[in-house]
Amino acid sequence: MPTTRDYYEILSVERTANGDEVKRAYRRLAMKYHPDRNPGSDEAESRFKEAAEAYEVLSDPEKRSRYDQFGHAGLRQTPSHDFSRMRVDDIFSMFNDIFGGRGGGGARRGGVVRGYDLETEVEIELEEVLTGCDREVEFKRLDVCQTCRGNGAKPGVEPIQCPTCRGNGQVQQTGFGGMFRMVTTCPNCRGRRTVITEPCPDCRGKGRVAVKRTLSVKLPKGIQDGQVVRVNGEGEPPPPEASPEGSGPRGDLHVVVRVVPHDRFERDGDDLLVAVPVSFAQLALGATIETEGIDGTVTLDIPAGTQHGSVFRVPEKGLPNLRTRQRGNLVAIIQIVVPRRLTDEQKSLLQEYAKSEKIEVGDGSSSLWRKIRDSLTGG
Repeated sequence: MPTTRDYYEILSVERTANGDEVKRAYRRLAMKYHPDRNPGSDEAESRFKEAAEAYEVLSDPEKRSRYDQFGHAGLRQTPSHDFSRMRVDDIFSMFNDIFGGRGGGGARRGGVVRGYDLETEVEIELEEVLTGCDREVEFKRLDVCQTCRGNGAKPGVEPIQCPTCRGNGQVQQTGFGGMFRMVTTCPNCRGRRTVITEPCPDCRGKGRVAVKRTLSVKLPKGIQDGQVVRVNGEGEPPPPEASPEGSGPRGDLHVVVRVVPHDRFERDGDDLLVAVPVSFAQLALGATIETEGIDGTVTLDIPAGTQHGSVFRVPEKGLPNLRTRQRGNLVAIIQIVVPRRLTDEQKSLLQEYAKSEKIEVGDGSSSLWRKIRDSLTGG
């Protein structure tokens, strides 16, 4: 039966997630639970189908709208896929669509089977967005087992032809009294055409082993949080059923960039927003002040009478645009600062000012608060 779990929970995305975020979440789960990476695991196959079901709904604006309004009941009001009858093979077209026919693993390019794409994340500081940087990434991927050369058999023992499919890799099934036929992947050899009598001790018959790889990735200036840098050919080799020895194009590595939030600047596209503290006197009388930008000191001319919350834009002091390299603005937001302590002279001057404005103020002494407290307590 179709799942009753919340689709957003399955993909681990917020209800406000956009299409790209939904796609990226599904891609991660599809890579993790793909049957070729979890042979014989019913749980992985179930999670793979579950993720596909969630993606099919959340990637379709009409279905997603019905689901958001009415939940699973809203989807039963109109014809939809019966995911309880879906085979893993039926989901591969969805899986390949996610990778644009390029990263599905087993996807063909000009008749050549291609390996799976992989994904990893790196963190960078906001200052590194300004300059660009190189970042070392470490990840795991499945590579051809060097002991058995990818065929999964113990050295010196050759695989034998699969007796179930007779070396075809596929079998035919019939239904409804022979009214139709369906070709599926052979359940015995899983499409590899051969079976292993004595598995390789290193890969346990899988033909692939997990290896760690470290490489340096160049991250360009102006990259945004969540953007992806593709490193060609650093994914996995073609799956064993397509090419035991791993010949053919590898998949790619997708490096997702996460920009660490800055303690002073907030990013808005290519602009940088910063709060600039200014005193009442400077706002009232005008002043020329300096504030720190992301790459040096910036001068601001504050006209007399400037109000709290006023915005000043300094051209080309923001971050570079990823495509044009032209820098955005530094957006300075004026914030008035009230001193916590005043000298006697400052208090006197402010009281005189208040008199000229004909406004009531306290004398700033603790005795005033004592009087208020005494009046409230009846002291």
